[in-house]
Amino acid sequence: MSLSSRLSEDVEKDHGHHLLEAIPEGQISSINKTGLELYEKAQDVSEEEDYEMYKKIVRKLDFRIVPLLCFTYMLQFLDKLSLNYASAYTLIEDLGLEGQRYSWVAAVFNFGYLFWAYPGNYIIQKLPVAKYTSFMLFSWSIILVGHVGLKNYPGALVIRFLLGMFEAGISPSCMMICGSFYTIQQQPIRMCLFLSFNGIATMLGALLAFGLGHVENATVTQWQLIFLVIGLINFVWSIIFFWFCPDSPSGAKFLTEQERSILIKHIAKNNQGVKDQKFQKHQAVEAIKDTTVLMLGAIGLACGVINGGSSNFISALIRGFGFTGIEATALQLPLGAIELVFVLVGGIIALKVKNTRCIVLFVFCIAPLGGLIGIQTIPLERRWDLVGCSFLQYIIGGPIIMCWTLLNANVSGSSKKTAANGLWFLMYAAGNITGANIFYANQAPKYRSGIMGMLTSYCGIMALAILIRLVYMRRNSLRDKELGEQTEEQAEQAVLNGFMGMTDFENKGFRYSL
Repeated sequence: MSLSSRLSEDVEKDHGHHLLEAIPEGQISSINKTGLELYEKAQDVSEEEDYEMYKKIVRKLDFRIVPLLCFTYMLQFLDKLSLNYASAYTLIEDLGLEGQRYSWVAAVFNFGYLFWAYPGNYIIQKLPVAKYTSFMLFSWSIILVGHVGLKNYPGALVIRFLLGMFEAGISPSCMMICGSFYTIQQQPIRMCLFLSFNGIATMLGALLAFGLGHVENATVTQWQLIFLVIGLINFVWSIIFFWFCPDSPSGAKFLTEQERSILIKHIAKNNQGVKDQKFQKHQAVEAIKDTTVLMLGAIGLACGVINGGSSNFISALIRGFGFTGIEATALQLPLGAIELVFVLVGGIIALKVKNTRCIVLFVFCIAPLGGLIGIQTIPLERRWDLVGCSFLQYIIGGPIIMCWTLLNANVSGSSKKTAANGLWFLMYAAGNITGANIFYANQAPKYRSGIMGMLTSYCGIMALAILIRLVYMRRNSLRDKELGEQTEEQAEQAVLNGFMGMTDFENKGFRYSL
């Protein structure tokens, strides 16, 4: 008889109490054990009291966790955009970045990201996630300030590589923190909210760069001021994040013990437990063999190509349409609002309408695809139409966040999730490198190779979104046929399997979100 079957019998005999006694020694991590103990304590709370308390808990989380993630994500995107804003001034001339040199400085950030994508995800599983995140924030703040001392092309390559390394862990960290405190149904809107702060970063960054562009100082150039100010803001925020962000629900000191118990009771319905710090090799192998993980990784590659092109060359595109450098910076203000609105709308749809993640992912690609066609076909005389088509490329945040919600909801088992997330961000970094290097200076202002690469990427995302949905539907259908309608005992068994660290393949009570 399998371990899962024996546990199922034990749960049926002693439903709702002493679940830990049903688990053999060594089959559950210490963090999951603490979580299961808190889960059991919440079983004695009445349904009505549970409902009222959980609403209060979610409000507390929304006022603590969400703002921390939003501001952190805003800062990391502001860091990425800093090079783009600096290029609107004298950065290229001062450091000798003419021709393809600027492309390589933009791309080397992603080599650093690529280098640290898997190690970073592995460390996130092993260490307290909030503490690791605050360390990364602190580290990259120092590196940003270090940009002020740049004198040449080799120095720019080194410092951008290091910045990419230290930023590689931020997105998976934010995903893990969000997944630890919210149910699968609650996650999309919260994740869309913090990703939408990329839009806030775009608007604030454009304002900041525009304002600093008017500063006349013989000692410090405008582009140096951009890096200095953004770096100092990150430094202060790293300290705030360290003190106020908890590592897990069981360690959330701003909640009472009863509130932590009830929170874990609801989070347990994700069938993913809390966290297992021990790396399970077989789970990592399972991730690589999972066709949906591989397809999501391919979407990550495509998203990277689009992001690498749009984030690094939007200024160059707009300048090529007949605008000055400072006008190109000012014109990027609406980009943030576009991203903010589209990403939030996608999150609201995913929250209100169940099983629409893949559909939203598909729909998000339609408008920017049309925009790319417009850039290639509209004549340069209609420069405002071309600017509008360029603006649509900032909707890329939507497909990215839908991928993350699919990974968070549908990959169970800490080590499998680590491997799946690592693969996605590895592919995303590779895509960013590609995207930053398919825009050739001799093809300005239309950059045919770059635009065609982005267009192909959008078509690939749309095709894969349909395939992923079909695979998830088939898996759910097969499990429903095998087990029939899920009983209360089966639901609790699925929760217990999650605390034991089982993967979505191993836990037959697991159902995939579409």
